[in-house]
Amino acid sequence: MSVPLHSPVVSSALSSSLQENKLSVAVESAKPNLIFMPQRCFPLIRGARNFSLSLDTGSITELDAVTSYSEIVPDTVIFDDFKGFPLTAATVSSSLLLGICSLPDTKFRSAVDNALADSGCYGLENSNDRMSCFFNKALVNIGGDLAKLVPGRVSTEVDARLAYDTNGIVRKVHDLLKLYHEINVPPERLLFKIPSTWQGIEASRMLESKGIQTHMTFVYSFCQAAAAAQAGASVIQIFVGRLRDWARNHSGDSEVNSALRRGEDPGLALVTKAYNYIHKYGHKSKLMVAAVRNKQDIFNLLGVDYIITPLKMLELLKESVTPPDEKYSLMRRLSPHFASALGPAAIELLTAGMNSYSGQSKRVEELFGKIWPPPNV
Repeated sequence: MSVPLHSPVVSSALSSSLQENKLSVAVESAKPNLIFMPQRCFPLIRGARNFSLSLDTGSITELDAVTSYSEIVPDTVIFDDFKGFPLTAATVSSSLLLGICSLPDTKFRSAVDNALADSGCYGLENSNDRMSCFFNKALVNIGGDLAKLVPGRVSTEVDARLAYDTNGIVRKVHDLLKLYHEINVPPERLLFKIPSTWQGIEASRMLESKGIQTHMTFVYSFCQAAAAAQAGASVIQIFVGRLRDWARNHSGDSEVNSALRRGEDPGLALVTKAYNYIHKYGHKSKLMVAAVRNKQDIFNLLGVDYIITPLKMLELLKESVTPPDEKYSLMRRLSPHFASALGPAAIELLTAGMNSYSGQSKRVEELFGKIWPPPNV
């Protein structure tokens, strides 16, 4: 399924909409004394401490060192294999549902089977409504199970096919929230993961004004990050590696080109700008970074609220010993140059991400159609 990028996301329309909705992107230059410092103000999702022990006197593992700067969140799709690295937070998504359905022995398979046997969904005459009901139930059943396993918040993906429908996103979140209420998961344990289109950011503003916490994803430009922060989004997620990959094979994005001319990685430069903007203007948003490609990415990102880290990278960090302060003296002065609109990189990557999520959602519904009703429930 192809998701078009609608006009409200491009520069002129976005700029005017930002003004109209009091989400105008600040153009004042940042003062040069902003410093990328570690933050310890995200109490609901904590990175696990003491992942590993020091391997020799006077030294610590790299994993111990980095967790003193940022919250390290293990990245996985299926959670059954998490032993060496304690879960700190979790995301329920269409990709997770597909993974669970492909592994019938996983502990979460019963959550899917029970969703497909739900009498309320079963009684719906319209097949689309019935499938949407099954989908919501499966997400929430798994989210409820995960909420019992993690100390932090559980983020639930909102259907990416609603990315350009503000009211549709809001309705979907309220539907999911009602289901979570029925299984006694309180709203403060929940985030709702929404694509960072203009309509998605507007939905975030509406939801956050009611105390419902949102997690904005597919952020590839400063315009998106600034608008999400002004909307009051609880979490803003930037994919540093994907932006770097795009820059290797494309040109024409002024924000990316500006970073490259300064000799900076475009993904890391975006994180720096977004971090400084959030803290300069006192926004409540916390910054999450994903798609890290190597250990150096992690070292360069220390101080960001969250770093989602693949299992293999966690293992490498756990196995490496470093003298204190040898690799981590990288808290430096940062001077962002504020952008005002999406560029080609953000447009292409945002569209690609939503196409992927939409395709996964469609595959889940097709799979549910084949296995419904489930046997032995």
